[in-house]
Amino acid sequence: MNEDEPRPKAIDVTISKRKPEWLRIRRQGGADYNEVKRLLRTADLNTVCESANCPNRGECFGSRTATFLLMGSNCTRHCTFCNIPGGPVAILDPEEPRRVAETVRQLGLKFAVVTSVTRDDLPDGGAAHFAAVIDRIRSLNPGCGIEVLIPDFQGSEEALETVLNAAPEVLNHNLETVPRLYKALRPEADYQRSLRLLARARSGSDAASRIIRIKTGIMVGVGETQEEVIDLMKDAVDSGVQILTIGQYLQPGPRHHPVLRFVEPAEFDELAEIGRGLGLEWVESGPLVRSSYHAREQSESLVQSPQRTVDDPAGN
Repeated sequence: MNEDEPRPKAIDVTISKRKPEWLRIRRQGGADYNEVKRLLRTADLNTVCESANCPNRGECFGSRTATFLLMGSNCTRHCTFCNIPGGPVAILDPEEPRRVAETVRQLGLKFAVVTSVTRDDLPDGGAAHFAAVIDRIRSLNPGCGIEVLIPDFQGSEEALETVLNAAPEVLNHNLETVPRLYKALRPEADYQRSLRLLARARSGSDAASRIIRIKTGIMVGVGETQEEVIDLMKDAVDSGVQILTIGQYLQPGPRHHPVLRFVEPAEFDELAEIGRGLGLEWVESGPLVRSSYHAREQSESLVQSPQRTVDDPAGN
């Protein structure tokens, strides 16, 4: 944007420091919640539920689900919205795929969600590790569906193909926010690079033989306008995205990007309706929605619907 051009005006950017009632998080605890925490500790596994301080942690642990966080607890990037710290990264643990697969079995999961810290230090960004986790989950848990939430692999088509060849049911890569705000929130990422990844995932060389759903997610309340969100949804549809999650950004700590607006539930409903009108097959939109929220329900609901490609968005 040219410095002389007026910046888009966000709606209702002045907020109270107190969270509104619709962002109240229910108390965590209970037998299943504690059992999930015990299993994760015993297996020495990280989850994005805890590392990113997800507001749905109590609900998910209480229903014996979790989103596994691979390749350590520190990230090579420094996004200002994220609670996962930067710092020295871990050596890849070759036993981690086995431990994830065994924990999936112990939890009795029918659908597993796996993500990672970003590992720009690795030649393939950790793609082979993702593929190994998918393979081990499948071998120990026949019939278990899998969603992977991947980083951008710095644009590597080869790394993306490694993950796609392992054939997860859902491939997720989050756009996170509108392009104007990338410099402030995702300084080491690139909006167009992320769009290209999503498009390649949908229309890769072997895409016709793979039943893979393409998904992305964003947060709101960081200074975007509704018009910018709609433009992002159009970009996502053009890139072959079928599933979109939209949730309220919550500031993890005082050094993180501030919340500029608490978006009301009615606006989340409106965004969902707009997204579906633009061609998205599923829009999970609400104040406490996060990337993996209701992931199994999304996948199962769409499993019988026609596959769309970039060239044929209607699925004909």
